Amino acid sequence: MVNASTNRNGRATVEQALARLNFKPRALEPGHVWLAGAGPGDPGCLTLEVLAALGQCDALVYDALVSPDVVAVAEGAELFYAGKRGGKPSMKQDDINALLVRLAREGRRTVRLKGGDPYIFGRGGEEALALARENIPFRVLSGLTSGLSALAATGIPATMRGINKAVILATGHAAGTDDDIDWAAIARTGQPVVVYMGMANLPVIAAKLLSGGLAPSTPAAVIVAATTPQERIVVATLATIADEAAAAELASPALIVVGEIVAMRAALAGGL
Repeated sequence: MVNASTNRNGRATVEQALARLNFKPRALEPGHVWLAGAGPGDPGCLTLEVLAALGQCDALVYDALVSPDVVAVAEGAELFYAGKRGGKPSMKQDDINALLVRLAREGRRTVRLKGGDPYIFGRGGEEALALARENIPFRVLSGLTSGLSALAATGIPATMRGINKAVILATGHAAGTDDDIDWAAIARTGQPVVVYMGMANLPVIAAKLLSGGLAPSTPAAVIVAATTPQERIVVATLATIADEAAAAELASPALIVVGEIVAMRAALAGGL
């Protein structure tokens, strides 16, 4: 007979394994706001803290990149859709800040759920500052940022001994505008760069990295919807990645990865 607490191989069940962690989630109190990261897309990438928070909240303010399966965990909570998807209808950031303050003052148990990690290109810092200014108690629950977890999911190590000593996380949202970052400076580091929110500006970003000194043959990739059933990846060179991504009709949500670490995928992707 198989014990109910073990599987047929005699190993502990998931429930038993969680119990052995002695994990005791903190209580989400009325009037508090927790800023949480949902990870890259796969519900399996949720942290235990975020999962527990979703089970406690009675108000959930969530972004477009959060999986419907994850939203469904907050059963019974009032849902507020914030959008935050490039080119799609979204709440203005000031309105989101005001909503979080209002919900807290109403005594709600609020979770503000974002894709990835709240503090990595998620504007979580702005929301935390807005709450702090209004003396609203808040907490930040980290999530797996897609800029690292998406690479692991597709066979690209973010760091590799003998290849790189750093990895740069950058936003491509403002590429080609007066608010742009110094892509030439990034190119001069010789370290790989992972670009969030850059698909619309991929040709500009590639051109600026090339003009900054990166070789046309530098490996590059675009990863779409990492860790989800819709995941796609195109691997090319810096000189060709914009054209190849366009030919494959890749669209956001996507990450751009440029650097020698991309070449490791040829050896490592077979183990996925």
